[in-house]
Amino acid sequence: MPSLSIIVPVLDEAAGIAAALEALTPFRQRGVEVIVVDGGSRDRTMELARPLADRTIAAPRGRSPQMNLGAAAASGDILLFLHADTRLPENADRLVLDGLARSGRIWGRFDVCIEGGRLFGLISFAMNWRSRLTGIATGDQAMFVTRAAFAAAGGFAAIALMEDVALSAKLKRSGKPLCLRARVTTSPRRWRKHGPLRTVLLMWRLRLEFFLGADPAKLAQAYGYASNQR
Repeated sequence: MPSLSIIVPVLDEAAGIAAALEALTPFRQRGVEVIVVDGGSRDRTMELARPLADRTIAAPRGRSPQMNLGAAAASGDILLFLHADTRLPENADRLVLDGLARSGRIWGRFDVCIEGGRLFGLISFAMNWRSRLTGIATGDQAMFVTRAAFAAAGGFAAIALMEDVALSAKLKRSGKPLCLRARVTTSPRRWRKHGPLRTVLLMWRLRLEFFLGADPAKLAQAYGYASNQR
C-alpha cells in the first residue's frame, strides 16, 4: 500500500493550529506523515505545531515555496496539501489511497463544504461542480497527487497567486482528477473578509485574467495581498 504525507503550509496560525493538527492525530496513528511548513510566523505557530506534527520546517514565505519544500521533505508516495483552516473527513487517508489505486489516476481532490450557512453552501456547491466540469482544483479542496506526478509537473509554480490552478492545469494533461465526493470542511474567513459575493466575483475575474495571461503578482495585489504576505 502506498504511503501518504499531509503537507500543511502555515503563516501566523497560532489561534487554530493546535486544533487543526489534533484533528490529524488519527491519521498519524495509521502511519500518515504530517509536515508543517512555516513561512515566517511572528506568533506561536511553530511552537504549538512541533509536538503535533512529524516534521516542522521553516521556508520562504508564500504557499508555493512552502508546499514545494514540504513535498521535498516528505517520505510519502502520495502528497496531500492541506490548508490550516481546512478539516479532512475522518477516513480521508483511506479514501485517497484506495481511490487512486482503484481508479488508476494520479491526482485528485475532495469536494469542499464552506462553513457558515446557506449562502456558503451554495458557493461550495458551485465550486465543486465547476471543478468537476473543468478538471481544475483549488487548495481549499485538499489536492492530492502522486509524488512522481508532482515531480513531473515541476511542483507548484513560483507565482504569487493561482499556484493551485496552475498545477491542476498541468496535471490534467496527464489525466482527469479523482473527484472524491467526501467533503473537506473549510473556514469562511476568506469569503467574509470582503463579503462572500464580492469575493466570488473577484475570484472569477482573477481566474479569467490568469488564464488570459495576466501577471500573478498583480492578481495577488488585486486580491488583497502580495506574495510575501501569504
